[in-house]
Amino acid sequence: MAFRLLDRMGMPADEIARIISAIGNHDEGTASPVTPIAAALIIADKSDVRRSRVRRAEREQAVTTNAPPADIHDRVNYAVESSALSFSDDKKELILTLKIDLQISSVMEYFEIFLSRMSLCKTAASSLGVNFGLVINNSRIL
Repeated sequence: MAFRLLDRMGMPADEIARIISAIGNHDEGTASPVTPIAAALIIADKSDVRRSRVRRAEREQAVTTNAPPADIHDRVNYAVESSALSFSDDKKELILTLKIDLQISSVMEYFEIFLSRMSLCKTAASSLGVNFGLVINNSRIL
């Protein structure tokens, strides 16, 4: 699908190949930072946790009933009040900083869903020559 879109947009074949390679290497089961673009895509995709990822109906139900979503994926995403990905001042570390409402989801539930994803981020960041850090509720995890 991406190939056809990029080709129709007139993107050069070598650039399409790099993007398609990155897309093909970011799946959780087979992810590998084979290129810097693939590493960046892995980090962007696997660190993406936020309330707006929860389906609208589930978000509205949680607000209306004051009860968190039942599905663990929705509950963990819904619990994230803020998420930021930034470099350290010395540019040697890429840090994911999260604020999680612990009344909605525990940090353990976060790791039930995101542990393998954080490991992939760590590997991808390393391939780019930087460390990967994780801070949750002002506590350094990685």
